[in-house]
Amino acid sequence: MARMIGAKAGVAAVLALLVSSSSAFTAPASALSMKTGGVTSQPIGHYEFCQTHKSECRPGARTAPARVTAFGWSVVRQVNARINHDVTPMTDMEIYGKDEVWAYPDGAGDCEDFVLLKRRTLMEKGFAAGDLLITVVRKPDGEGHAVLTLRTTEGDYVLDNLNNDVKLWTETPYRYLKRQASFHAGRWVSIENGDAVMVSSVGQ
Repeated sequence: MARMIGAKAGVAAVLALLVSSSSAFTAPASALSMKTGGVTSQPIGHYEFCQTHKSECRPGARTAPARVTAFGWSVVRQVNARINHDVTPMTDMEIYGKDEVWAYPDGAGDCEDFVLLKRRTLMEKGFAAGDLLITVVRKPDGEGHAVLTLRTTEGDYVLDNLNNDVKLWTETPYRYLKRQASFHAGRWVSIENGDAVMVSSVGQ
């Protein structure tokens, strides 16, 4: 029993290094956060993913974003860059012979697969599911794309397989359409300010 208590204490200490509990940090979420609307359609690929990964598509508690520590930010950046390096970009058609297959990549995958792996990896490192949200965007050329949004008290940040830098969402060249609901991993909500002015993406 003492060993079990010690192990739990060790896990709690690691989590404290990554994020500060939102209940202990009462400052409001930054104005640099996405404004979400009502529940909207779930992408078919995610719906099918949820049929085989039900435990990853469950409801959760409504919480405010957590404050990420300096160590937590270093973990986020390392995870983003490492997975971008380790996974070879390939389309679903190239891998499976059909479109819209959301799965954990086995050496290769498309944008949704990068996102799924980053989300799972960061959850394993102590980040809350409600702060790690799969997000659908449109690239400047009109093509659909998926990124991972990290909710924080400093705003919403984006992990993208097309960029090793973790950027504030308003500093990316995308139009934001919808994302997972923070209160339910199997539901999706619209993004009402998805056309927010790009701050530093001009000229990139």
